Amino acid sequence: MYKCMLMLNTMDKIMYDAQRQGRISFYMTNYGEEATLASAAVLADTDLIYGQYREAGVLLYRGFELHQFMDQCYGNCDDKGLGRQMPIHYGSRKLNFVTLSSPLATQMPQAVGSAYALKRAKNGNCVIVYFGEGAASEGDAHAAFNFAATLECPVIFFCRNNGYAISTPSSEQYRGDGIAGRAEGYGIIAAIRVDGNDVTGSLQRLQKAARQYAVKENKPVIIEAMTYRVGHHSTSDDSSAYRPVEEVQQWEQDSPIARFRLYLEAQGWWNSQAQQEFLTSAKKQVRTDNIFCTL
Repeated sequence: MYKCMLMLNTMDKIMYDAQRQGRISFYMTNYGEEATLASAAVLADTDLIYGQYREAGVLLYRGFELHQFMDQCYGNCDDKGLGRQMPIHYGSRKLNFVTLSSPLATQMPQAVGSAYALKRAKNGNCVIVYFGEGAASEGDAHAAFNFAATLECPVIFFCRNNGYAISTPSSEQYRGDGIAGRAEGYGIIAAIRVDGNDVTGSLQRLQKAARQYAVKENKPVIIEAMTYRVGHHSTSDDSSAYRPVEEVQQWEQDSPIARFRLYLEAQGWWNSQAQQEFLTSAKKQVRTDNIFCTL
């Protein structure tokens, strides 16, 4: 998981620069939200995934290759989407990862429909759908929660509450107690808020329990992972216009990668030499694939 997080971070830095150089039209980084990929570690390969914008780590962990990310972003002849999508709109039939779509929250009711189909098939699989707290303000979120509860579908709603819906802070998005607090109103029994930056702790343990519950009980689960978007919303955004730089710097110090590294080093499983060697290798791999994809 840690290596995937480092690779994701390395790819983000290089691809962000590629957009600034005019080589691709658009990009979104995952800075500060890398721990989301921990949720993928406890899923079955046959479970279906609906992502939003920042689930590249989940896809990377599942086995999506670096050149496939870049094929999609460049829209070249090897892109499985045939260049018909915006950059970062990944998808993989092989890895059971449904192709991303630009409209916000449309994946949520679609995920519930898929979960209902899995329930009827009785194959022991579930669906996980990722979304931000901003997407939870869309009408599609209401429809998804309501259908999941009334139809009793094995679906995990994974909300990345990263503090901002583009430039709108969460304090201006809703007056209730976050996203998990809405569960009771829909009749969803299982809902919890967790530390979205804690890879080895609550995030992974509760994700495992959530999957077991969803599959066994055929009922929905809401996980609200509290995290922070360190990077700009996208290459079309300048976050310094709506939040202080000091706030971002503070959260960078408590990033999932920094915390995970401290844990691994305390266990004797990682050190500075391993860190440097892997980062050097990661940069070489990403740059090599990046150059190849532009040829």
